[in-house]
Amino acid sequence: MPIYIYQNPKTSEVKEIIQSVHDKHEYIEAGIKWNRIFTVPQVNVDCKLDANSTAKDFAEKTKNKKGHVGDLWDRSRELSEKRTQLYGKDPVKEKYYKDWSKKRKGKKHPKS
Repeated sequence: MPIYIYQNPKTSEVKEIIQSVHDKHEYIEAGIKWNRIFTVPQVNVDCKLDANSTAKDFAEKTKNKKGHVGDLWDRSRELSEKRTQLYGKDPVKEKYYKDWSKKRKGKKHPKS
């Protein structure tokens, strides 16, 4: 269950409260409604991925990791940037665009 952070508006005391994502996200103590403090989510990816690894390898190494799909997109973008630095272009991205175009009778991908 996620931890939510609340601050007492009178004393500025801060508490971490464990709540379900389905709970109403508010904390009231002694008749005082505490202010919720929003933070940037933190994700720790504990595996090293080779920028030249296949999509299957990427999927295998990230399938049991906690986080959101956006975290995977970020990691994928980082690996793409590494390949671009190494080769001047990203061969994985180029292949994807080529395959995408082939499936659509030569239509160019909007981002290519």
